[in-house]
Parts: sequence; structure tokens; C-alpha cells
Amino acid sequence: MTSVLAPFSVRVLSLIPPMTQLNTPYPSTAYLTGFLRSRGFEAVQEDLALALVLRLLSRQGLVEVADAVDLLPSAQHTQTIEAFVEQHARYFATIEPVIAFLQGRDSTLAHRIASRQYLPEGPRFASLDVYVDDEGGDPLAWAFGALGLNDKAKHLATLYLNDLADVLRDAIDPRFEFVRYGDSLAASQASFEPLAQALAAPNNLIDDTLVGLTLDALRVHQPTVVLISVPFPGSVYAAFRIAQSVKAYDPKIVTLLGGGFVNTELRELTEPRVFDYFDYVTLDSGERPLLSLLAYLQGQRSKQRLVRTFLRDTESQQVQYINLVEPDVPFEEVGTPTWDGLPLDRYLSLLDMLNPMHRLWSDGRWNKLTVAHGCYWKKCSFCDVSLDYIGRYESASATVLVDRIETIIQETRQTGFHFVDEAAPPKSLKALATELLKRDTGISWWGNIRFEKTFTPDLCDLLAQSGCIAVSGGLEVASDRLLNLMKKGVSVDQVARVTRAFSDAGVLVHAYLMYGFPTQTVQDTVDALELVRQLFANGCIQSGFFHRFTCTVHSPVGLNPEEYGVILKPLPPVSFAKNDVLFTDPTGVDHAALGVGLRKAIYNFMHGLGLDEDVRNWFDFKVPRTTVAKHRIERALAK
Repeated sequence: MTSVLAPFSVRVLSLIPPMTQLNTPYPSTAYLTGFLRSRGFEAVQEDLALALVLRLLSRQGLVEVADAVDLLPSAQHTQTIEAFVEQHARYFATIEPVIAFLQGRDSTLAHRIASRQYLPEGPRFASLDVYVDDEGGDPLAWAFGALGLNDKAKHLATLYLNDLADVLRDAIDPRFEFVRYGDSLAASQASFEPLAQALAAPNNLIDDTLVGLTLDALRVHQPTVVLISVPFPGSVYAAFRIAQSVKAYDPKIVTLLGGGFVNTELRELTEPRVFDYFDYVTLDSGERPLLSLLAYLQGQRSKQRLVRTFLRDTESQQVQYINLVEPDVPFEEVGTPTWDGLPLDRYLSLLDMLNPMHRLWSDGRWNKLTVAHGCYWKKCSFCDVSLDYIGRYESASATVLVDRIETIIQETRQTGFHFVDEAAPPKSLKALATELLKRDTGISWWGNIRFEKTFTPDLCDLLAQSGCIAVSGGLEVASDRLLNLMKKGVSVDQVARVTRAFSDAGVLVHAYLMYGFPTQTVQDTVDALELVRQLFANGCIQSGFFHRFTCTVHSPVGLNPEEYGVILKPLPPVSFAKNDVLFTDPTGVDHAALGVGLRKAIYNFMHGLGLDEDVRNWFDFKVPRTTVAKHRIERALAK
């Protein structure tokens, strides 16, 4: 017997949970809201990540923080807390002007901030001590150069906010961060128990603030369905706390969980307690599962016809997965994302001067848009290429994309775009650039690519003319042997020529770099760093970041470890999150120790320092001499 619900009035509220990003809205709710409206549904959205930070970082919020600090035993006072206690009056006086400055509402405050006399300075400001001018000039000048007074003030204001974030973390909630993109996949839990215990604990100030903001949104919008998109593990706790407060407010409100974390971590979900908070959990692209669920809620289809949806069976109380196979909504038909309802004038433009690409992430209000769904390459051995959201590749025509771009500009009055693709295809980018120039849109844009030979100097010039200001791509381990093992489909020489072509066109180039890949030796690591040094020295790349390889169960390494010479360690029983998996590498290399030197080197390279030094100097212990020819990259560029 099929199960069909009685008619149901659909009013959808999509929520962005903390902690995501502060300079621009995370795009998931914009896409879902735009899609639902295109299908005739009443849909609204709220950014609780931003709302939480703005509430805490207000004069009244800091007064409440100070009250919480007063209740702490002095033995629990960290250096950060002590600095806050000593200077709390200055924090109360400066917090709202600083927020206004970072929102672009009071640029004149830059003069006072840059003076180093206005802001209270906590431990985070010690990072400025590394900037030394032996000739007695401005010690920050080499870092900021000609970027100007406003950027210097933004950086100082960012340090000021980071000090306050440290206070919130040390005094109130160790989970607190402004942005939690950097959380390791290892933060995921095979068991739901730690999360259940955290949610059962008494609320702290941050919890109470988040709950209050959630209830405000519910009272304003009166939704019958609440969607929460969780992009990564660092957002999970807040998402469940929001859902908990929704159910306490009105148990009849339908709650739905989706997003990147769900797509990678919860594919084998069996924990019934999840459904004390969420009525449904959906996988992969959300449009088709959402349409089927809303049709079910409206009494237009049976429960058995849901798509890629987890729920708790009412009789057995066990988790049930229902997946009626239906075609996904084509990428060209998902509609245009909308930012209607999000406070675009209240986002904070923060400034990380240590990494030019990270600056783009945190500074400026970027409209986020996807050029194509999934990845056209989908072969990299470290990536979750077996999953639908990566493996299912679909593109949209340049006409459709530029139509979306023009609609978004009209709505947001912002012309900056971040294309959030796994890797934007060269063919699509060429067509897009041509159409952008044809319509004279005048946008600025940046995004991820693969450093493949299709990006000729002529194409790089065309992309730059269309508004491309930066690209990022995976160089990973700069070793042809390891690039082949990774199935990257590129060579070091090829990467050198492509990155130089972008640089010559005036486009900032950022390289994603990896260490600790299976079979990577110390020699491989030293040689890779030497090649990275040469790429910086020859003007090929201007920005980079080293991250440690993590094996996931959905990647080729996780699926076929024997091909990569590693042995996977047994996983504990999994009822909740499953993705990362530990492994044994017979090489026995201490990658953590090497990582310290790699990060030190890349920091200096980005500032033009140490480019003539022997790369062995960046390590605190003896490593072998590089086997890379001194002019390897120079010769590759000459071909």
C-alpha cells in the first residue's frame, strides 16, 4: 500500500548555518531559492552564519561576552582572554565602527586603524612582528607595498576580529571559528554519539544567540519547510542546533538536510537519532530530490517515489533510503540563483595578506556561479570522483550563462563573479569569454581550472580581456611520476607553460599543492619544492598553498589502495559520517615534519623571499639535495 500525505502548504525557508564565510553568501541557498521560485514555489532564505557573527560582534554582544568571561575561574584565563579583560572598554568602543568599516560603510576610519593607536591589540597582532625593516621604515611596507592605506587597515581590523574569535573560542565555545572551510575531513565522526552529547548539553552564549536568530527567522517567514545545507564538517553542529530549535518551536515544520557534507559523509547513514532533528536527508544535486519531496508533502506522489532520500520509518524506527530513479534536472534548467533576502550590504570584507588567493576568498563581495555541473576530467586519484556531484558532468551554453550573469548583476549591483566549479572546462570558458565580450558585460571573475595545454597564450589573453583576474589549479605534487600516479593528465613542463601564459596575460595564478601522497618520498618532496621555487622565480605562479593528502573512501586511492602501494586501516563501525580513512604507507616518511618546511617556504616565496636559496634551508632537519636541474622550468618555458 502506498503512502500519500494530505495536502500541504509549501513555504520554504533555506538557511546558511555557521560557520561558512563572512564576505559573501554561501551559494547553496541562492541556487535552491532561485530554482524553487522558477518552479512556482514560495521560497525565502537567511544567512545565519553572518547574522550570528554580527550579533556577537556588536557592543551589546561583547558586553555579554565580558559577562561570560567574568564567570570563568582565573585559572582558565588564556593570554587572549586576559588581553580582552584588560582592554574590554576599548573593544566596546571600537567594535561597531570597525564592523561598519569592514562592511564598506565608513572608509575614513582606515586612517585611525592604520595608525596602530585606535584598535586594542591582542595576541594575534604578534604576527606583525615578523615584518622587519632594517632601515627603520614602515615594517609592514614590504607586505602591503602599494596596496595602500585601506588594505593595511583591513588587515589590522582582521587581526582584531581574530583576537575576538579567539576569546569566543577560549571562553565560551571551543568549536567557534569565523570560517570553518579549513576543518579537516577527519573532524567527521563515525558515531553520532559525540554530536548527540553536545546537542544535549546546556546552551552556551553562542548557542543561545543562534537559537534566538533561528526563532526570529521562523517568526518572520512562517515556513512549513526548512532546508539546511551543510557544506563541510565544521558546519554540522550548528546545523543540528538550528534544526533542534526549529523542532522545539513547531514540530510540524518539515526539516531537510543536504549539502556537500551529506554528499560525501552520510551516504551510508543508519543512525535513527539524526531524524530527531531532520525529517529527511537528501543526497547529491538537490533539485530532483527536493521536487519529489515537495510533491510528496503536497499529496501528489507516494513516499515510495522519493528520490535519493533518507528518512526514519515510522513503524520500525530504522533509517530507510528511498531512491526512485528519475533524471536529474538538467543544468541548463536549474534557473538563476537569487540573493534576494540576503543582506548584501552587511557582509564583511576581511583581508589575509599572507596569500593573494586567500585574499580573494575573504575580501570582496563575489557573486558565486557555476559554469558547469561536476568535473569534465573526473580522473584524479585523490578526488571523490565516484560521487554523483563530481562524476555527473553537464554544461550550459554561453548564452544561458551570460543571461544568468546579467540577471545577477541587476539584482546584486555587483560585477564580481567567482566561478565555483571543480574545474571550469577550457571550451566552456572560451565560449563564455567570447559572449561576455560580445555583450560588454564588464565583469571581473576568477575560478578553478586544470593547467592543461588547451590554455594557450591566445586563450589566456581572451579570458583576461573578458574579465578573468585569477585562476587556481592543482599542481599537487610537482613530480611527473606522482602526477602520473594521480592521473592528473598534466606534466610539470606543461603546467609551467600554462601558468606563465596566464601570468603574462596579467592573471594571478594560484597553485594547489599537496604532500603526503602515497609512495611520496623525502626526495620527491624536496624535488617538488625546488620545482615550486622555480615556478615562483620564473613568474609562473604568484600564490600557493600546501595541504596534506587525505585518503577518502570514495576516491580511487580509497577504492583501490593496492594500486597506490598503501594499506587502508580498518574503519570503526559507521552509523553516521564516513569518508576519510587512515592508511599505512610503506615509505614511512614523516610528512608532518616536512609540512612545516613546505609551509614556511611557500609563505616566503609569495612575498618574493628566498627564491635564490637552496630549498633544503627551509627544513629543520637534514634532507637530501634536490635532483632537479637548476634551470628546469626556464628550459621548459623556452620550448
